[in-house]
Amino acid sequence: MRDEFNLIQTIERLAKKEPRYPEEAYFFVLKGLNFTVARLDKPRHVTGQELSEGMRFYAIDQFGPMTKEVLGHWGITRTEDFGNIVFNLIEVKLLAKTEGDSIDDFKGVYDFNKAFARPVEYKIE
Repeated sequence: MRDEFNLIQTIERLAKKEPRYPEEAYFFVLKGLNFTVARLDKPRHVTGQELSEGMRFYAIDQFGPMTKEVLGHWGITRTEDFGNIVFNLIEVKLLAKTEGDSIDDFKGVYDFNKAFARPVEYKIE
């Protein structure tokens, strides 16, 4: 329970320090990371590109045809925003990175207009 409280407090402070993204966006990315890792054969570190793809599936699963609008409301309009959020979470020690990880790994993974166009067709395995 205390860990959950610390997580909430850390996210609240982070959202105040970096107001581009609300608290909901940080929690969403953490849940999306869990969703992405759970889809793997076995848990492992994921790359920025893999996480961006996983976030796409998770977002569609959660918000369906409203995905682009919900993410946009949170200031997430491109895969680079996932990277900014991830690296903000790394900065406050809620996530970790490897030596090879870079914020550039999230650059231009896909176009939000195409990835979340209506009707959205997707398959989650």
